Amino acid sequence: MPHTDFSHITAWVFDLDNTLYPPRARLFDQIERRMTAFVMRTLGVSRARADRLRRDYWHKYGTTLAGLMHEHALDPADYLVEVHDIDLGALAPDPDLGARIRALPGRKIVYTNGSAPYAERVVAARGLAGAFDALYGVEHADFHPKPDARAFRTVFDRARLSPVTAAMFEDDPRNLAAPHAMGMRCVHVAEAPIAAAHVHHHTDDLTAFLGRLV
Repeated sequence: MPHTDFSHITAWVFDLDNTLYPPRARLFDQIERRMTAFVMRTLGVSRARADRLRRDYWHKYGTTLAGLMHEHALDPADYLVEVHDIDLGALAPDPDLGARIRALPGRKIVYTNGSAPYAERVVAARGLAGAFDALYGVEHADFHPKPDARAFRTVFDRARLSPVTAAMFEDDPRNLAAPHAMGMRCVHVAEAPIAAAHVHHHTDDLTAFLGRLV
């Protein structure tokens, strides 16, 4: 990985779930159960139907929430509170990751399809409070979800961030397509690499990867 690939970067954008903590924490298992329960209660459908809708909306719209808003005119406020009310006990502070993020030159930002209050809780549980200049949730994207290019444009405009001098770290490769098109340096953070034109780099160890940059 050439260090020069990142020599022009002045803003570092990190996804949250399964990026700033390892997938083995399995927080999304909890979130998905709460999503299913919310869909069951709100739409009055069976668990099997709710689970199918949750997955179908994720594939079609980018998030379950986006599907519920589009198909059922859902007010997102209660949903965001309920589905993110999870136990973070599986998370442990990671001082090494915190040190690497703090050492990066320029601004550091978290941008998640979850809510900003949830992001604050996760960042605190990982011992990363104070490492970031800003946290942006789906509410800051006017509820447009990644991978929708509108979501990225809205958040980056709010952050006054120039994509051509920014890098994006993300576990879901489909969420790197729009940043790549905008001129961002794109890093896929996951156990298994993928071959995709919109992924510049892959790592299964974010701490080590950042350490090679600073």
